[in-house]
Amino acid sequence: MAYATGVVLAFNCLFCLSFWPWYVGEGVAGVLWTTHGWLYVLYVVTSFQLAYQLRWGIVKSGLVLLAGTVPFMSFVAERRVVHELRPAPGQEQPAPAPRA
Repeated sequence: MAYATGVVLAFNCLFCLSFWPWYVGEGVAGVLWTTHGWLYVLYVVTSFQLAYQLRWGIVKSGLVLLAGTVPFMSFVAERRVVHELRPAPGQEQPAPAPRA
C-alpha cells in the first residue's frame, strides 16, 4: 500500500499541480486525487493493522501514517519498516517445532 499511495501522490504533486489554475475537481486530475484519497484510506487501515499486530507506540504509528501524506515519504517509511522486520542474513529464526 505504501508504494501504491506514494506513486499516485508523487504523480499528483509533480504533474497534476502544474495544471492548478485549470483544476476544478473534474477530469484526470480530479480522478487521480480521488484515487490517492481512497488508496490513503487503505494505507491507514493497513498501517493500523500492522501497528496493532507489532504493538508499535503512538509516535511510530503516527509517523508511518503521516508518511502517506508527504510525497516520497511513504517509500522511506516502507523501507525502514521492512528493514526493521526482516531478519539479518545468517540470523534466520528457526522454524517452530510441529505440534503433535
